[in-house]
Amino acid sequence: MLPGGYSAVLQARNRDEFRDEVVRFTQQLGFETVSAVTMIDHGRGKCDLIMVDNTPTSYAQTYGDAASGKRDPVLQHCRRQTVPIIWNQDTYVAHGVGDLWEQQAQFGYRTGIAMALHLPEGKHFLLGVDRDQPLPADPHELQRVVADLQLFAVHAQEAAMRLLLPVAQQPERPALTPRELEALRWTMEGKTAWEVGAVLGISERTAVLHINNAMHKLQCVNKHQAVLKALRLGLID
Repeated sequence: MLPGGYSAVLQARNRDEFRDEVVRFTQQLGFETVSAVTMIDHGRGKCDLIMVDNTPTSYAQTYGDAASGKRDPVLQHCRRQTVPIIWNQDTYVAHGVGDLWEQQAQFGYRTGIAMALHLPEGKHFLLGVDRDQPLPADPHELQRVVADLQLFAVHAQEAAMRLLLPVAQQPERPALTPRELEALRWTMEGKTAWEVGAVLGISERTAVLHINNAMHKLQCVNKHQAVLKALRLGLID
């Protein structure tokens, strides 16, 4: 099973649970605020934005200002790049928009890390975390924080696509049999095929057959990938 917040965000059952897990992970990582944005690009300048965040109420209107967004170097980086950006006051000053940093710094947005996942069919997922205190000075510690955030972003976007997108835009859910789902659930718990068979009262060979069938239906190359996809699609929890 995935450790801590990674598995918890995958298993979120609704928007509120998703937000709670995103905020909890962010704060455990040492950041006060977070924004998780799911974007669907329809072309010709039209797009849908679904935001989950804990932005302070006093800053919410300014935070969502479109004109400021077009000037914000962090947001512009995320729109074009997949490499995370580590930002602070110098980032804004270097782009000639130090006034934006001064404005947001009053609300605790003094430094942070942001990244984007650009997916097929015009879907994008942006994750940004912010804080008032400087980031770790030790490059190894900072690298670990970025890596933790990147891994979390991958799992968060899986949950976001399942929970936040309109039903018509969600991926199709394969029809797995009750036995196939049971085999995946026990596989998720770390059971071998022999142990799955013992729990379900079937032979090891039959357990392997159920797991392989589930993998095939989910279009996965191994049982661990199948468990992750089944979690993402809400087939198991």
